[in-house]
Amino acid sequence: MSVTAIASLLVGPIAELLGKIIPDKDEAAKLAYEIATLAEKQTHDINLAQIEVNKEEAKSPSIFKGGWRPAAGWVCVIALANNYIIYPYVDAFSHHQLPLLDMSGLMPVLLGMLGLVTARSFEKSKGVAAP
Repeated sequence: MSVTAIASLLVGPIAELLGKIIPDKDEAAKLAYEIATLAEKQTHDINLAQIEVNKEEAKSPSIFKGGWRPAAGWVCVIALANNYIIYPYVDAFSHHQLPLLDMSGLMPVLLGMLGLVTARSFEKSKGVAAP
């Protein structure tokens, strides 16, 4: 579970608790808002720090630092090519059977590398898309 998801889960109960502890509803709402924005700011800062780490890793000439992302990407591309390009043709025109690769483990890696998981989480947090 991401930091953003944890923070968003905690904001509601904290706001409810503040409403019980602080009799002034405006003050409780103000504190709840400050807590929510603080959680979002911390999540934003963590994401920016990770982006900087990613930039430095990508600059590295060492294949063990900068090469892991392209290698993981190519593994995903090869698996997708096998399942959706190579397999159907070999199956249709040959008596040989190629295995279909299990993409359930690779898709989170590929989507994470493409940033789609982050975009989806952002949509969910803003209420743009269904949960």
